Amino acid sequence: MSTQQALKSANELAQKNGVRFPNESGDYRRARDALLAEEIELRRHIEKVALQRRELPPGGVLPKDYAFEGEDGPVRLSELFAGKQTLAVYSYMFGPQRKQPCPMCTSLLSAWDGEAEDVAQRIALVVVARSPIARLLAFKKERGWRHLRLYSDTSGDYTRDYVSADDADEPAFNVFTRRDGSMRHFWSGEMGMSTADPGQDPRGAPDLMPLWTILDSTPEGRGGDWYPELSYSKP
Repeated sequence: MSTQQALKSANELAQKNGVRFPNESGDYRRARDALLAEEIELRRHIEKVALQRRELPPGGVLPKDYAFEGEDGPVRLSELFAGKQTLAVYSYMFGPQRKQPCPMCTSLLSAWDGEAEDVAQRIALVVVARSPIARLLAFKKERGWRHLRLYSDTSGDYTRDYVSADDADEPAFNVFTRRDGSMRHFWSGEMGMSTADPGQDPRGAPDLMPLWTILDSTPEGRGGDWYPELSYSKP
């Protein structure tokens, strides 16, 4: 017999909310409670998807222990785990052909830099790009990042296997595990142009960018043609 507790309907929970704000109309409250029910359903679906992700069968064994260049010299992927069982690798669009890194990636990583110490309590998190390590570290200093661990994929072997077979300068987010002496691929974000809905930019679910989470809570939303920049002119 299942031990999972039966969930109350989202509408029932929404009606128990009881939140009210000054001078709100009846129309606003009815619409807000209907939205709250949808938000509850969304939360439940996020939990369902996260559980389904955690229950994936074992992924493929890594073909090799990939080599990278870090701040302290050469390092292998196995060393990037830093004593943890799980390693998350973000592939940064900052290849040697770029004059500047991708603003979208940079916005994401700027947010992650503030979370990196917390993340490190649970898993290992690193950032990999194809530019030389000196260039990556110079930008890290310029941006004021303090906690992100940056590495250069000097040979491109990792990038070709887990980001782009053509060694294209593309973003990617891969998760690897090391258990029972074996390093395996666990999960990768696979939502892109081919899976995008009409009128929307490709995006993951949940979206990894806190920026979009904040803007999605506002009347302006994320917009259809606005994207972050590396810097903004001051008024």
